[in-house]
Amino acid sequence: MARGKDAKPVKPGPAYRRVMLKLSGQALSGEHEYGIDRAIVQGIARTVRAMVLEGIEVAIVVGAGNLLRGTEAAREGMDRATADYAGMLGTAINALVLQDMLESNDVETRVQSAITMNEVAEPFIRRRAMRHLEKGRVVIFAAGTGNPFFTTDTAAVLRATEIGAEVIVKATNVDGVYDDDPNKNPEAKLLSELTFSQALQQGLRIMDATAFSLAMENDLPILVLNIDDPENIRRALNAEPIGTLVRGKSNG
Repeated sequence: MARGKDAKPVKPGPAYRRVMLKLSGQALSGEHEYGIDRAIVQGIARTVRAMVLEGIEVAIVVGAGNLLRGTEAAREGMDRATADYAGMLGTAINALVLQDMLESNDVETRVQSAITMNEVAEPFIRRRAMRHLEKGRVVIFAAGTGNPFFTTDTAAVLRATEIGAEVIVKATNVDGVYDDDPNKNPEAKLLSELTFSQALQQGLRIMDATAFSLAMENDLPILVLNIDDPENIRRALNAEPIGTLVRGKSNG
């Protein structure tokens, strides 16, 4: 059917239907080294709300670097497994704070934990998590994988694969992936897109090795962007050229 000359162009919808948002603990602390900046969390909550209203199913994995860094505690003499378990509890704290802020913005949210804490979170059950997402609820996965020696990046890729997420959005404090360290090389260039193989060949660190290899094996794209403006997440998912997309095959 021909369109009339006064017809308005149809706005394209989001590029992805189900998304895994990976937030570092530092993303919640803002300019502070430790703690939680409620203004930052509020901005993230508003962005997630906008995503949900656009029909995007949102799952979240959050780290705990704003409360406790397990690897640093281990270097200072703490037993590594114990440090990692303490970090898992830190992710639960961050998950509950994020849940509270989301629900204050009228976003129905569920927290699922990889370690048992029935009084504050559901246990991780894959089918239940997927059902929550189908009903428009945001699901926050706490306590990493439930095992020490695995990062929350690995937890994000694992849960994303389990629930059938179409992309992982890794929200960081940099604009994306550069071809060199921008802090050391002012000529470093921001890459808009690259393949998993190219990232490996160039020695670019996107995630830890376990997380990255799991994403590559499952052909799960990773979108790396800056969380300083939380709206970057929504814009990128609506196909605006923001951040760096890492995937199996390039469009080029």
